[in-house]
Amino acid sequence: MSKKIGSCQWTPVPQSSPAPCDRYKHAICAYNGNVYMLGGRGKHSLKDFWKYNLVCNNWIRLDCDSDEAPDELEEHSMVPHQGVLYVFGGLRDSAYSHTKTPLWLFDTAKEHWFLIEEQSPLVQNVAPANKKGHSAVVLGSSMFIYGGYIDMRGTSQEFWRFDLDSRLWSLLSVAQVGPGPRHSHSAIAYEDYMYLYGGLQGLKEQRDLWRWSSFNHTWTCIRTFSGPSKLMGHSALVYKNSMLLFGGGETQTAPTNCLWNLNLATMMWERLPSLPASTAPCRIHHCCVGLGPKFQPMPPNNTSSNDISISKSKDNTFRPFKNKCFPSSPLKWQPEEDIELQNLSCLTYENQVAQGNRDSEHSENETEDTMQVPMPDLLLIFGGKPLKGQAAISVWKMTLGD
Repeated sequence: MSKKIGSCQWTPVPQSSPAPCDRYKHAICAYNGNVYMLGGRGKHSLKDFWKYNLVCNNWIRLDCDSDEAPDELEEHSMVPHQGVLYVFGGLRDSAYSHTKTPLWLFDTAKEHWFLIEEQSPLVQNVAPANKKGHSAVVLGSSMFIYGGYIDMRGTSQEFWRFDLDSRLWSLLSVAQVGPGPRHSHSAIAYEDYMYLYGGLQGLKEQRDLWRWSSFNHTWTCIRTFSGPSKLMGHSALVYKNSMLLFGGGETQTAPTNCLWNLNLATMMWERLPSLPASTAPCRIHHCCVGLGPKFQPMPPNNTSSNDISISKSKDNTFRPFKNKCFPSSPLKWQPEEDIELQNLSCLTYENQVAQGNRDSEHSENETEDTMQVPMPDLLLIFGGKPLKGQAAISVWKMTLGD
């Protein structure tokens, strides 16, 4: 029997200027130890793009004004693959997608947007229309997009595959058995499967769990006992051999703060408790991301992944980082594991000087991004409704005592 996950410790992460404003219906993904955030809605639709470094607790605003960058987006998706971020959907004006597929690519190394070259006229131009509230996951070398809401057409059950090598779209056949029309749901990729939970069918909330196999291209409805209620606007991610599901609500006006764990081996749900005096925020239409090795499972064929959040320096030894403003926990009591993480987070650049001449040869060319240590396992929650009063985006971190 697999070991159960322990209690959760939730801690707000104060943000200092410059920082993005609070928002919801935005998109977030993690790549190479950084968190990227695009668009969303605050008091109005937003067109901004940011990179967040948790170690230094600082934000850098990236270019989003070039001709290749997207417009204001809401309820779009963003996934990383081999150094490129793939952004799809979310346009307010769906008429725009009749002339151009709403897909944008961002090179994380060169930090610029670029578009896919036009295909030959001999190649049939098959591509999805603009959507909002869909899901996007990466399995192998493909991005899979399910459902979403299409203006004037309502909720969709289209299932699209985008080959990340050839950069061609294909519409997967609509089977008789499947999740059906769906938006504001969650989806994850684990091993050779895609898991989908909840969302809206039209205006009706759902609490069903579906699994799609990349082997035989079929959907299976997974029957489970207990588990979350009907949810929409929630978030999900992979943690070791489990799916973590946070927040959302049965309605737009009833956000929750429940954190559920689904063991993907036993298909058993477990609601994870919080430590005393540690309360998670109630959020809907937020974004969550996991950093650390336990949130980065190895691919099924044991090949190396480019999306590893543990970085090493040239001499193959872990190095300290410069700590500007890493928040400490306000709780009076902490589990031993979390105390170790906090102590690790308090390393400063001055520690490097104390190491002597061994590190002196690296000091001239090192930056904050290259001074890294093994990333602790953290779940981060960014934004969501209800918006908080102050301008900077709300960020919460959660550690698990397992």
